[in-house]
Amino acid sequence: MSFVNHTILIVDNDPDHAHFTALALQKVGVITPVQTVSDGEEAISYLSGEGAYRDRESTPLPVLMLLDLKLPRLSWVELLSWLRKQPELSRLPVIVLTQAGESSLVNRAYELGCNSYLVKPAAFNALLVMMQGLVQYWLNLNAAPQLCGATGSGRLAGTGTGVARTDLPDIAAGAGSDAKP
Repeated sequence: MSFVNHTILIVDNDPDHAHFTALALQKVGVITPVQTVSDGEEAISYLSGEGAYRDRESTPLPVLMLLDLKLPRLSWVELLSWLRKQPELSRLPVIVLTQAGESSLVNRAYELGCNSYLVKPAAFNALLVMMQGLVQYWLNLNAAPQLCGATGSGRLAGTGTGVARTDLPDIAAGAGSDAKP
C-alpha cells in the first residue's frame, strides 16, 4: 500500500538516524512527504508555520510526529509540553523514537502526552520492520484526529499559514538535550 499525503515529521538531531528513518518509511510505502527537523526550536517553527516553514504546500502539517529524546536548543520535554498546550495541535499523534528505553524516560514521555514509545533498533532491517508496523497502524488502521481548525490544505483556519506560537517555554541557559525530564 502506498501512503501519499500523510506527512510525517521526524524530529531528530542525528542526521544519520533521521535519514535512515526516512529511508525506512519510504521503503514501506510512505511516498511524500517526510519532513525532518534537527531540534526542538526548529520543530516549533515547523509546526507554527514560521520562517522557512510558512509555505504549507511544501511543508504541510504532519499527521504524525516521530520524536527523538536527544535534542539541542529546546529539550524534548519542552517541545512536547509546548505541543500539548497548543489548541490547534494538541491532538497530533507523537511517537517517541529514540535509543533510550529507561523506564523513567518512558513514563515521563507518556505523562507529557506521547502516544507511543519505541526504541530504535540498531539494524536497518529491524527498523524496516518497525516502520512497517508503525505505518500500518498509524496511517492505515488508526482513525486519525483532526487538528483543530485544520483545512484540507494542511493550513489552520484563521491563522494564515500556521499556528500561533503560545506558551513557548522560557529556555534557561544550559537547557536542551541535557535538561532533566
